[in-house]
Amino acid sequence: MPILSEIYIYPVKSLAGIRVAHWPVDQKGLLYDRKWMLIDSDRQFLSQRRLPKMALITTRIADQQLILSAPNKADLALPLQSNDGDDIEVVVWHDRCIAKTCGDDADAWLSDFLQTDCRLVYQTDNDIRKVDPNYALDSDQTSFSDGFPFLIVSENSLNALNQAMPVTIDMIRFRPNLVVTDCDSYAEDTWRRLSINDIGFRLPKPCSRCSVPTIDPLTAETGKEPLTTLNRLRKWQNKVYFGQNALHDKPGSLSVGQTVLIDEIGEPQPPLSPT
Repeated sequence: MPILSEIYIYPVKSLAGIRVAHWPVDQKGLLYDRKWMLIDSDRQFLSQRRLPKMALITTRIADQQLILSAPNKADLALPLQSNDGDDIEVVVWHDRCIAKTCGDDADAWLSDFLQTDCRLVYQTDNDIRKVDPNYALDSDQTSFSDGFPFLIVSENSLNALNQAMPVTIDMIRFRPNLVVTDCDSYAEDTWRRLSINDIGFRLPKPCSRCSVPTIDPLTAETGKEPLTTLNRLRKWQNKVYFGQNALHDKPGSLSVGQTVLIDEIGEPQPPLSPT
């Protein structure tokens, strides 16, 4: 029986995440996941694709604060709950959202470390960003994720990928939210519906991968793997895939060690490689 083995939240889009043992789930996904985001002077979102050094900024939650840490910088603390700041329209891929600014101190701290002008914004609880209707219900929401509130990967999928590569990489490269153990490698390719602790999940499409998994989260240096191997083994419709995007049916809570019930399966996406 598959088991939920790891849970990760990423409070600030594209900064380092936090591994947790249990966590609440709200309408938008894991609480505080991708609630904050960096934007450039054109109010477009920033990510490691453009600024690999973002990987070096770590996050933690303590005393009702989100705390950012970076090499040779004093910590930056932000309130978890706030309605302060100015309203600002921001762009996440094709979506335009209304966010709130986090203040000059946060902007200066991040701009100094990243050596580029940027601003930090957050999504209010009242802001509704819907998921692509081609894959979701009208009621489905997400925060500042690339598109879906959850990314699910199995441990054995990474094990199989590592065996096929000349190097070994950690799961955190793929920035999953939920990691599942005790199942076959790439079993998640066939999962269409599952449930954990009475929360139902729909898995409408596999996750196409960009350059972010090639960035070493400890050094921010970029290599060729795992994209080279994924391009050989996991290419479909001119993209490479690893893990499955997921949507949830209701709020609740999740804990490491909970059973993952597979409620519906289908043909593998991406299809099995002929090689």
